[in-house]
Amino acid sequence: MTEPKVLILRTAGTNCDAETDTAFRLAGAETALVHIQNVISGKVNLTDYQILAIPGGFSYGDDIAAGILLAIEMKHKLTDALHQFVADGKPVIGICNGFQVLVRTGLLPGIPASNSDAPELVQRSTLAMNTSARFECRWVDLETQESPCVFTKGIKPRVYLPVAHAEGRFTAPADVLAELETNNQVVFRYAESEYPSNPNGSDADIAGICDTTGRIFGLMPHPERFLTKWNHPHWTRLTDTQDTDTEEGDGLAIFKNAVNYVKANLL
Repeated sequence: MTEPKVLILRTAGTNCDAETDTAFRLAGAETALVHIQNVISGKVNLTDYQILAIPGGFSYGDDIAAGILLAIEMKHKLTDALHQFVADGKPVIGICNGFQVLVRTGLLPGIPASNSDAPELVQRSTLAMNTSARFECRWVDLETQESPCVFTKGIKPRVYLPVAHAEGRFTAPADVLAELETNNQVVFRYAESEYPSNPNGSDADIAGICDTTGRIFGLMPHPERFLTKWNHPHWTRLTDTQDTDTEEGDGLAIFKNAVNYVKANLL
């Protein structure tokens, strides 16, 4: 069977592209690290790929706000290509800075069901400065929520992943939050509301969301940083009852799910 092809979008300031590349290759995909200018210029065609990944980092130095310049560039220079990619039912994942980008393009949480005929994407939520007013770098427990997200199908009810961000506080108007809950679009929540378990003060402890189709997924924690058990910060002290029966880290399943979805539905 042909391996799914993943385009890992990068630009100045992206710094988690290599880890994301490794994650998808371990999951069984063919990968390409592609600078956004090569997509804009037409040297690389987005339609040749089945998965789009926007990795973490500090795109364009997070000038003005985290992810906003890359989001503007994508929204205004890749509009048709993005619309076609999504219309073709292909998965998209944004991690940390990539989540900030997806939110600011309007791809997440997506067009409301009440206005589903309108193709224009608008920003309806944001990722604001952490309530601690500082950069947070730690490992956190996440609770997996019932959702249509193809990336989290069948994964453990509780996963452990690292975060590293200053603008990770998911916040939205009350009607958008209610819509997310009604549509089961919340994919991950921080397992506890209190700081530092919730490292940024997100509304409703939200750590990750998807669109209504489940194919567009954004999260602040970094699954690409926990691919094997040896990435665990305490791997030398884990006991036999703490998942050491597998060499896989909690994050790898997310990438495997995307690859398996493409194999089953698009190839």
